[in-house]
This record gives sequence, C-alpha cells and structure tokens, in this order.
Amino acid sequence: MSLGFDVSHIQRAFGRAALTYSQHSSLQRDVEDRLLERLDYFEDQPRRVLDIGCGPGRGTLALRKRFSDAQIVALDLVLPMLKTIRPGWLRPVARVCANALDLPLADSSVDILFSNLCIQWIADIPALLDEFLRVLRPGGYVAFSTFGPDTLHELRAAWAAADDKPHVSEFADIARLGDAMMAAGFRNPVLDVDRFTLSCTDAPSLMRELKAIGATNADPQRTRGLTGKLHYRRAVEGYERFRVDGKLPATYEVISAHAWAPDAGQPRRSGGEEIATFSVDRLRGSRR
Repeated sequence: MSLGFDVSHIQRAFGRAALTYSQHSSLQRDVEDRLLERLDYFEDQPRRVLDIGCGPGRGTLALRKRFSDAQIVALDLVLPMLKTIRPGWLRPVARVCANALDLPLADSSVDILFSNLCIQWIADIPALLDEFLRVLRPGGYVAFSTFGPDTLHELRAAWAAADDKPHVSEFADIARLGDAMMAAGFRNPVLDVDRFTLSCTDAPSLMRELKAIGATNADPQRTRGLTGKLHYRRAVEGYERFRVDGKLPATYEVISAHAWAPDAGQPRRSGGEEIATFSVDRLRGSRR
C-alpha cells in the first residue's frame, strides 16, 4: 500500500521552518551523526557525493569535510533550506532544488548517496529506490535514515481520542523498506531500528517544536483550516495519560539502512523488470 503525502504542504512547511530548523533539530543531528558513521563501510575515494534532503546543510558540510576531493551535491525540495547553507567560496558545494523522485543527475554519476530523515516524506518508495539506483555508479553506496510507523505514537493516540481525522503522518515500516531494497536490486542491504524517546512539558510544546522544524501533518486527508478548540483540548488532555515522572514522552522510531548498487554487468530492477548494466566499451560491432 502506498502512503500519501501532500507535497506542496511539505514544501510550504519546511520552507517556513528554514530559519528555525537548526535550533530545534537535536534528534535529527544525533541520527545524522550515526548515519555518517556508516560511511566507514565505503572504502574507496568517491568522486561525487549526493546529499538528498540536505535541509540547512549540516550533513552536507560534514560530507565535504570527510571527502575533501569529491564534488558534494546538496539537494532539497525546499529552496529556502538550500539558501541557508553557507559552505564558503574556497570549497563550494553544488546546491540543487529538485524532487528526489526525479533527480537531475546523469545515470551512474554518483558514488555515495546520503539521506538523513528525508525519505519518510516520499510515498512511492519503489520509485524512489529505482531513482537512487539509476544515479549510483556500479558498486556505489547508499546510506539513509527515515522515521518508522511507531514515530510519535503517543501524539497519534491522543488525537485519535479527539476525532477520527489523521493528525500525524504515517510512515513505512522496516519490512516494507527492506523488501523494496531487495526488489530494486540493492546488494547486501543492512537495516536497523532505534527508538529515541524525547521529553516534553506538554502537548502544545511538542506541536510547536514539530512546526519549528517543518514536521507537520502532510496527510492529504488531514483537516484543512484551524482545528476546533474542543478537539484540540481533547487531544491535549489525551496526551496526559502518557505522563511519567512529570514528563511527557515523544517516541521516534528511526530506521537506518545502507547497501551497495549492483556491480557492473549485474542487472538492476525497475518496475519488476531487470535492466542490464554494462560499459559501452563492451559493445562489439559486426562487419559483413
């Protein structure tokens, strides 16, 4: 089943959060640091590294520091986020505003594809992974993190007690992601799940924090306009049943993964079919 998201809402929400994101994204930084450690598995020297969903560019600058001889490409759907990146003129990065489902890069042009807490906002996971494999060079490496379905389950339950409308976005689980990676043709995928529990003083504070990083409800079936005061109060009261030792928990399920693109000569899969890959040098003409 494909999850649905309102892309225009995502662009607006993260665009408004461009200037407040960095000061409210401690979890994203922690997950990013762990994801960067996975790059130790890539032992070659990359020529081009792509950071998808780069946001304000913290990970982009870490990639530039680590791979000083590579071209670093920062890609995000939200232009205001890209504008906050300040790489300096001595070692610039290429900033690209584009959709991850339609990457403006040539086939087999990327050695490392890195993406921290971005792809949970993309509904068509198989199409996304096909696009990842299209731009990765044979033997290229992908490392990404995303939120799982248990993320903010307390907030979801609190809203469910208030009304029957979706208020928290639904995300894909680890089994679906793993199956999609295998179906796409990635080699040796490794997926892990971690759970982070943050504390908040009350439900309104949590909602303000989420708005400050742009992580608002992007479900197309969400209630448009202002939420009624009665429903809002019920949700706030419903969250209180999770309070422990004076604090309210906010759970985040984080799925992290890495894998390799097929080697040259091995097929990759797209739309259920295998696509052969080989160097043009292997083509042989014929003469009569």
